[in-house]
Amino acid sequence: MHRLTLDQPILLEGGSSLHGVDIAYHTYGQLSPNRDNVIWVCHALTANSDVADWWNGLFGEGRLLDQTRYFIVCANVLGGCYGSTGPLSIEPETGKPYFHDFPSLTIRDLVAAHEQLRNHLGIAQIHRLIGGSLGGQQALEWAIMHPDRIENLVMIATNARHSPWGIAFNEAQRMAISADSTWSESTPEAGLQGLKAARAVALLSYRHYEAYALSQSEPEDGIPGIHRAIRYQQYQGEKLARRFNAFSYWRLSEAMDSHDISRGRGSIADALALVKANTQILGIQSDLLFPTEEQRILADGIREARLHLIPSSYGHDGFLVETERIGQVLCPAAHILSVP
Repeated sequence: MHRLTLDQPILLEGGSSLHGVDIAYHTYGQLSPNRDNVIWVCHALTANSDVADWWNGLFGEGRLLDQTRYFIVCANVLGGCYGSTGPLSIEPETGKPYFHDFPSLTIRDLVAAHEQLRNHLGIAQIHRLIGGSLGGQQALEWAIMHPDRIENLVMIATNARHSPWGIAFNEAQRMAISADSTWSESTPEAGLQGLKAARAVALLSYRHYEAYALSQSEPEDGIPGIHRAIRYQQYQGEKLARRFNAFSYWRLSEAMDSHDISRGRGSIADALALVKANTQILGIQSDLLFPTEEQRILADGIREARLHLIPSSYGHDGFLVETERIGQVLCPAAHILSVP
């Protein structure tokens, strides 16, 4: 993992600024002499910049993310907890962690940090920009904010504006965190029990009735002790609490809520018309959180965009799980994937 410390502050959309910002990132492969083989991946809510780990089904020689042909970049988002400046980072003026005082962020703020890194790496154009869920929101904003920068755009299971349904799920998770009696404390462990509950709530939006029926059903003989679905929810909460913190979860869920490409641009249609990239949009047919109607809006508004719907029983998490199907859709487009 690499790290860039910015000399200049990042001015946030809400009016405040962050100084001494660190951006942690991974790169794979080699930048071509013409610097025209860049694939940039924007990660989702609790992922990190090691895309070879969490999207390994798409990563590797002969696959969509082929490090033998492309220079692949993925940066940890601002506000997260994997090396980029976030709530547990040291605030320069006080010499103490930000904790609750870390400012609210928007998707456009996350893109502003990506832009600083792009400039540092000397990349004039991104050959292919890819993101799913929160990562797709970042990718779309980037293609609108800097339309001449992005040649090809892939968005998976994402939207133009975060829905009241999605915002309600995020607020339910923040309510779970704030109900934790430790949440008022200024310690890295504050709100962790609430975070576990928040993750359990989130899973209900990430997955699908069918997915739970297939993987968490009880044997038909006998009365169960602790139901498999109960153990699964508890396990997923514990798993996230071991690698994440409640402060970052709170701020990044707020950033997702802020997503609205029409803000300051007239309408969603007006904003989508600004996209110049060759665009492919993928939706997961069983997605409850980002239903395919939202991807149809993107496809209808972006010039000559292509929409593909992926069958899956995994719901929203299909964008992480269904890598073979996603690869089958995207890899055959050789004229899009090949280096100019």
